Amino acid sequence: MFYSIMNLPSIKNPFLLLFLMAFILICEYYPMPFRKGNSSLTFPVIYLIYLVHGLEITIVLYFISVLLTALLNKRPIRIIFFNPAQLVLSLTLVHIFNAWIMPLTQFSEFPATLLSFLVFISSFYLINNLIVDIVLFLRPEKYSFSIWAEKGRGEIFSFSISLVYGFLIHFLGERSSGEVDVFSYFFFLSPLIFLAIISSTIIRLRADKQRLKALFHFSSELNKSIPIIDWEDNIKILLNKVVSYEESFLFTRDEKKTWRLAISEGYQKLHNEQFEDLEELNRVRVTTVYNKGELNSSPLSKYFNDHIHAAVYAPLILDHELVGCLILTKTRTKSFVVQDVHSISTIANQLAIFLKTQMLFSEKEQRILLEERNRIAHDIHDGIAQTLAGAVMKLDIAEKKVTSEPKVAQSLISDSNNVLRKGLKEIRDSIYALRPYPTEQVGLHTAINNKIDELSQETDLDISFESRGIQIRLSLLTEKVIFSIIQESIRNCMKHAQASKINVLLSYQKEQIYLKVKDNGIGFSLYEAMTAAMKEPHYGIIQMNEDAAKVGATLQIDSREISGTEIIVRIPKLGYEGEEVID
Repeated sequence: MFYSIMNLPSIKNPFLLLFLMAFILICEYYPMPFRKGNSSLTFPVIYLIYLVHGLEITIVLYFISVLLTALLNKRPIRIIFFNPAQLVLSLTLVHIFNAWIMPLTQFSEFPATLLSFLVFISSFYLINNLIVDIVLFLRPEKYSFSIWAEKGRGEIFSFSISLVYGFLIHFLGERSSGEVDVFSYFFFLSPLIFLAIISSTIIRLRADKQRLKALFHFSSELNKSIPIIDWEDNIKILLNKVVSYEESFLFTRDEKKTWRLAISEGYQKLHNEQFEDLEELNRVRVTTVYNKGELNSSPLSKYFNDHIHAAVYAPLILDHELVGCLILTKTRTKSFVVQDVHSISTIANQLAIFLKTQMLFSEKEQRILLEERNRIAHDIHDGIAQTLAGAVMKLDIAEKKVTSEPKVAQSLISDSNNVLRKGLKEIRDSIYALRPYPTEQVGLHTAINNKIDELSQETDLDISFESRGIQIRLSLLTEKVIFSIIQESIRNCMKHAQASKINVLLSYQKEQIYLKVKDNGIGFSLYEAMTAAMKEPHYGIIQMNEDAAKVGATLQIDSREISGTEIIVRIPKLGYEGEEVID
């Protein structure tokens, strides 16, 4: 730049140069953005100035325009000076290369001019992108193939427009006569300016649309992770799809105000025990961005990698209660733009709702577990314990009568033996009930097919199972409820329906799971069955209804004499959502 200033030729029309510099400024101010930079449509204006006014004036105008654009955009100091220096260096190298290679060719004037242009534009884009790729590769940030391909698509579009404009410059230049005035430049370059503004706006709108789509996907997929125990891996995958970062930390705070590290991802995977001052996170109440100069004063910054120069702290607040904190970091200072911060704030709000719902689900599961324990204790007290107590009482009586009334004692011993055998069966049934459920061991569909095969061997019934829709992973409780209702429905049919055929349908629909168990038996009175179910110690219609209620489902029983019975269960989305779709 300084060399060019010292060797500037005389300027005959400074107004024209200022006019052209304004075109450069507009093109640079409205670039086509991508993840690690942007691509502008400046080259045709630069090339036109280069042809008319030479290298030195082109370098000065180019350098000043890019520098002013960086200042207007409030870019970091390294970018303010690096970008114009990089572009001017590329332009100078292309000029030297073109001056060296063209004398080696032997063409007439016009073909030689076109060849010179092709060499100039190709070498400029090649050298400029090579410098950018080397810098991005040497940075500690990740520079993946997908980012490189995205940048390449933008550069190819810019190259194509510049190629068309370059040919037009030479074609119209050959046919022009006399001096070209400002109005000619304006009408020639104004379509390029409009194209730069429109393409920049469209790409930014498309990026905003993709960001909103990613946030919507994050929200919907996050809800599916609520019933999952190991939800942390799902959060990592979803975060990467919304915003780019180098390290991520998610801290959660429970009802006792105790902080815990839930997610650590990046250069080093930290553990909860390594943090000694998590209480510092209590002072994070609004989404805050820390850059290089102020990063040392941010909470827990001493645990970051040495390459980190920017961090965003997003508190997870719900109903004025702090339930967690999300921290994302980058290696470049001031690299979190406004759109990134807005996206991270939205993610934090979603995570706050997610964590609070997780707590509620955990409380519900603990309550269900306590109810199950109470039920088992009640069954033991009213069932097995009473059975054993009766058997012991009869054996005591038999012991006293064994000599005086041997026949009575023998009868009591025989009765006690039968009672103890019955008690032993009840104990075995209880132990079996405490084992891992079949759906946990082999999955829902396999468990259903295995149970149908098992029950088919006990009867001549024709039992069929059909699944419709895309199978998704469900919570363990939902799978257990579905399996239990199918099993109990088939057993009830085998005992009472006198049916010859049972059809089981499990349909995965958009907003619900639909289960139907239908037989062609004799039917029954629902009122009488409910009355009888109140006296049953084990599973029955009431138990099926209670199981359905655990996952927010509705149980509908339609039974008519001769027409058979239909048991329909509808499980809503909130009750069954699990992990991602199974291929």
